[in-house]
Amino acid sequence: MHLSGSARSLITGERTALNFLQRMCGFATLTDRYVRAVAGTRARILDTRKTPPGLRALDKYAVTADGGHNHRLDLAAMVLPKENHIAAAGGVTAAIEAVRRAMARTGQTVESDVEVQTVTQAVEALGAGARWIMLDNMPVADIEQVVKLRAGRADASRILLEASCTIRLDTVLAIAGTGVDLISVGALTRSAPALDLTMLPTAGPVPCPR
Repeated sequence: MHLSGSARSLITGERTALNFLQRMCGFATLTDRYVRAVAGTRARILDTRKTPPGLRALDKYAVTADGGHNHRLDLAAMVLPKENHIAAAGGVTAAIEAVRRAMARTGQTVESDVEVQTVTQAVEALGAGARWIMLDNMPVADIEQVVKLRAGRADASRILLEASCTIRLDTVLAIAGTGVDLISVGALTRSAPALDLTMLPTAGPVPCPR
C-alpha cells in the first residue's frame, strides 16, 4: 500500500499501525494454512475466544480474511456447557436440560454447543438431543466412532460435530478426515507468529491508485 501525507503524522502512527497489521496478517496467514490443510474435506476451520481484551473483533476479522470462520464473539452469542459446567450440573444430560430450562424461563433462544471428552459423554449428549457437540481433546479413533454413531441416527443431518483442543497443522487433516463438520483452533489467535512488515520512504511522490 502507498501512504502520503505529513511525515510527522505518518511516522507518529507508523508503529501502532504496523503492530496491528503484523498481528492480523499473522493470524490470517496461519488460518490460510489450516484451511488449505483440510481442503477437500467437509470440515470448516473455526477460531476461539482466545484473544486479548479489546482486540477480539480485529483478531476474529483477520481469521475470516483467509477462509476461516468465527465461533462465538462472546459469552452471550452462544451457550457452551464445558467440563466445569457439566461437573457442577451433575452430568451432560443435566447440563443440557439446565440450559433448556433457563432459556424457557427467560424467553431467550441462542445456539448451544456442549463439550464432551469421551465417547460415552458424546452418546449421552446425542441421547439428550444436543444439536452441536464439541469433541474436546479426543483421539482420532474416538472421533471416528462418534461420527459413525451420528450417521446411524435419523436426525444426523441436524447434528454438528466439532473437534477441538490441541489441534496442530500436522494433525488437522487426520481430524478432518473423520467426517467432523467443524474444527476449532485456538492457535489461530493465540500463537500465530506476526508477519514482518515495514514502512519505507519512497524516492518521490507515488500516485495513489484509484
